[in-house]
Amino acid sequence: MAFFNHNLTGAVTKELLASGYGANVSSISLTNTHATADCVVDLYMEKKLTTGKTFDASYGKFYILKGISIPAGVSLNHDFSFNNNLFGLFIKLGASTSKLDAIIT
Repeated sequence: MAFFNHNLTGAVTKELLASGYGANVSSISLTNTHATADCVVDLYMEKKLTTGKTFDASYGKFYILKGISIPAGVSLNHDFSFNNNLFGLFIKLGASTSKLDAIIT
């Protein structure tokens, strides 16, 4: 089982796992490491539209978590799986005070 660890701070959007990597994702743990502030999180998978295409229903963002507020010092564990050969995994933090650890297994 592989682990992918990320320390995130601030209002940021980050690709946690690039498409085509071939990882077998089974869960993610999100821990708000800020001492007092809540952290608002969007977690989504995204498949980019290929050059020359204007529309394809399988392309775009698909939210796993949207607008989830994680209190200071709290961890959220979420079980899910997706096709990492086709989709990348992204996270967006909502505030400049955000501090979050993400562990993908």
